[in-house]
Amino acid sequence: MHPVAFIPSPSQGVWHLGPIPLRAYAIMIILGIVVAVWVGERRWAAKGGAPGTIIDVAVWAVPFGLVGGRLYHVVTDAQRYFGSGGDPVRALEIWKGGLGIWGAIALGAVGAWVGCRRRGISILALADACAPGIVLAQAVGRWGNYWNQELYGKPLHTFWALKIDPSHRPTLGDGPALNPKYENIGTYHPTFLYESLWCIGVAILIVWADRRYKLTHGRAFALYVAAYTVGRGWIEALRIDDAHHFLGLRLNDYTSIVVFLCAVAYLYFARDKTGPEAVVGHAPGAAAPSGDSASTAVDAPAGDATAKDEPAKDAAKDEDPEAERPGDAADEADEAETAAELASEETAPEKAEAAEAEAAEAEGEKPEAAKDEAGKPEAAEADEPADAAQDAQDAQDAQPAEDAPGDAAGTSDQEPAPETAEEPAERPEEAAAEPDPEPAPEPGPGAPAAAVNSENGPDGAADAPERVGKGEPVKDGK
Repeated sequence: MHPVAFIPSPSQGVWHLGPIPLRAYAIMIILGIVVAVWVGERRWAAKGGAPGTIIDVAVWAVPFGLVGGRLYHVVTDAQRYFGSGGDPVRALEIWKGGLGIWGAIALGAVGAWVGCRRRGISILALADACAPGIVLAQAVGRWGNYWNQELYGKPLHTFWALKIDPSHRPTLGDGPALNPKYENIGTYHPTFLYESLWCIGVAILIVWADRRYKLTHGRAFALYVAAYTVGRGWIEALRIDDAHHFLGLRLNDYTSIVVFLCAVAYLYFARDKTGPEAVVGHAPGAAAPSGDSASTAVDAPAGDATAKDEPAKDAAKDEDPEAERPGDAADEADEAETAAELASEETAPEKAEAAEAEAAEAEGEKPEAAKDEAGKPEAAEADEPADAAQDAQDAQDAQPAEDAPGDAAGTSDQEPAPETAEEPAERPEEAAAEPDPEPAPEPGPGAPAAAVNSENGPDGAADAPERVGKGEPVKDGK
């Protein structure tokens, strides 16, 4: 009996390019691997991993997975290959189907562990990144059962039922004779389609849960295992292909129950796991980073490198204080000049008084010089103040360079600069107000002119050359 509408099965699943056969089952497996690697690479990059890591690990995981899947199938159906009438060589005919997902995951994980160890990355972090891709690979790979017309379910009479050719319907044991129970039934449950759609739903669930709850440390992979086994349990209940039964359940049902419990237990005990995961790693063959640097480098923010450099900068500042204030040297030089000027201004009046006393003594000892000066022409008398002022200015310009170090040192032990700065303005007045305690002897006829020139002329103008020779400053009385 056939329904009005159904899903047709392909007429063939093998094409030949000369002597090379192209099998649809193998093509579906390869497409699934490509999808798994593509999704895994994108998710691994989102975790901060290096590009190409998933491909490198897949080089190890895929061969291990294929061997594991075939071993699981052969072990669970050993009577087909090693029983009476069996052919052990048929165990190698992988292109005819027969890959157990449980064995593929188990031994594929071993290959993935080898690849992760060579690159120095976390197997749990990689499993989380690959979980959606793996289940999508299963969704694609299940279409290989469609091309081989195998692993279908119980008879079904609806529009989505799958039509199976008589050559692929259930037989009695391993013989060619059809099972009379299914001889005249042409449509069955498309269990390959059920599982493919279920796997797509599991992939969506993993992506959503990962974004919502930030599943790390293998929890995304555990969610994949738990969710997949739930669907595999009810799909196994629909299948009618030969399998071992225990207490009314197929072997794969028991396997699904055990794996489901293990996955749920891991989700519970790893619920509080946090911390960095090693996703940076290193190139195969390169030296592995020491300690936990590979794991700590993953979650470290981009600003940590700047934070690590700050202590070095602070140490450099402590060792070289001038580096913090490059203008300190210039400020110290300005202060030294100011101190020298104040010192010269403070000592100038005192030196002027001493110079006047010496000039008075010189006048008493050398009257003849005074007479000669009094007898000079008026033009000479007019030029003397200008020359004396020029000499005094030159001496004053030269004096700070010679006396600045000593004066600066001397002023450091004396009174503060503000007080000493006011003294020069008061001392000339005091000097003018005080009477001369010892008046000089009356000079001769020509002496008044000399006295006038020495007392009322510019300070020290008469003996400016002598004082310049001594290195004493001469200031203009103005």
